[in-house]
Amino acid sequence: MDPASQDINLNSPNKGLGPEQPDGLSHVPVDGAEDNSVPSLPLPLGLTLEEAEELRLELTKVEEEINTLRQVLSAKERHAAELKRKLGLSPLTELKQNLSKSWQDVQTSNAYLSASATLDDITRSEAYKKTQETLSQAGQKTTAALSTVGTAISRKLGDMRALPFSNSFRNSATFKSFRGQSRDAEA
Repeated sequence: MDPASQDINLNSPNKGLGPEQPDGLSHVPVDGAEDNSVPSLPLPLGLTLEEAEELRLELTKVEEEINTLRQVLSAKERHAAELKRKLGLSPLTELKQNLSKSWQDVQTSNAYLSASATLDDITRSEAYKKTQETLSQAGQKTTAALSTVGTAISRKLGDMRALPFSNSFRNSATFKSFRGQSRDAEA
């Protein structure tokens, strides 16, 4: 049998069979054997054997077209990737461009413009101005209070240096070895 003339459609009832059979007996039924030219699947209601075979052939053609389209799409995607590479367009560049365009779209959208106008109205309101002023004063007072606490802590630490205990501690071997290690680390 010539391999070039074989039917390679796996859904075909004649798969692997050429147009001519060497023994010439392919059309002669064998006693007790069924005709193998059509699958033994049950027919859907309302379809004749011919209609079912026609639908199977159409399905086979559609599946082949789908596979062809997948191959074409894959080739087009590879070609597009090659063109982008030649143009110096990386995925990061494309992402930046997409984000930039999206941000421009957002800024010109009705929702953004409406929200922006509302925010402008709020910042011009008396309630906003009073709240801003109050928070500013509270921040200034908090800063002053923290400064006072910091000064008090510094003063207390300074007073501790003057204690006789601290002088004896500074002269201890432990303090000197610690101080020596910290000087070595600085160098």
